[in-house]
Amino acid sequence: MNVLVLLAIILFALMAWVGGMKGVRSFIALFINFLIVLMAVFVMNDPTGNPIIIALIACGFISAVSLFFINRVNNKTMLAFLATIATTVILIFFIIILTEQSMIYGLGEEESGEITTFNVHIGLNFVQIATAVILMSTIGAIVDTAISITSPMREIHEQNPTISRKDLFLAGIRIGRDILGTSTNTLFFAFFGGYMGLLIWFKDLEYSIGDIINAKVFNDEMLSIFVSGVGIALVIPIASLMSAYYLKRKKEDGILEEESNR
Repeated sequence: MNVLVLLAIILFALMAWVGGMKGVRSFIALFINFLIVLMAVFVMNDPTGNPIIIALIACGFISAVSLFFINRVNNKTMLAFLATIATTVILIFFIIILTEQSMIYGLGEEESGEITTFNVHIGLNFVQIATAVILMSTIGAIVDTAISITSPMREIHEQNPTISRKDLFLAGIRIGRDILGTSTNTLFFAFFGGYMGLLIWFKDLEYSIGDIINAKVFNDEMLSIFVSGVGIALVIPIASLMSAYYLKRKKEDGILEEESNR
């Protein structure tokens, strides 16, 4: 049996055992999101398309699958989805400015040696492609942080319905502070774990510390890490504010409706 198939079966069995039906849906969501990313990459190959818009649409579908398919449609997933979209839209402008200023788009000299015999004039906007790549690299962390904020805030409100909007918002911020450190560390080690071979390659090329820091391919990865961290830090107050406003507004509307029915 193929090793990948065996690992997939083991993963499915563990997720189904630990998570029940939600674990099964999570396993299916992995493949759905993979297909979404694959389709986005194919569409980006069209020179007439805008990679940023394509990435934004793909991020919307990925967020919807990760939230609504796994956790169903409810107020916590809807709030997490809206917070994710709002954070992603804000990040787009931030990423575009950083990509243009840092000039990390295109291929570094370490990557371009093997394609010198090919025509590189392919008619694609590498600034937009770099922006789209960074954007899609951050969406998973943003979605995870958003639902980690909205879900406990709903529980807090249900357990203490009289809590004020300000205190509910501050509770969300305190929850976010606990998540922030672990999430950024997870991103850091995930990126560097995946690019450990790149560091070994730099060693084989006898790069100095200065050469590594100034390498385009290294800066590309570091920029992805920092932008992901910014996205996580940004979605915390956005999700907290949306949740506090919605939950207290829903409570107030319910009280007014009860009074009008008397």
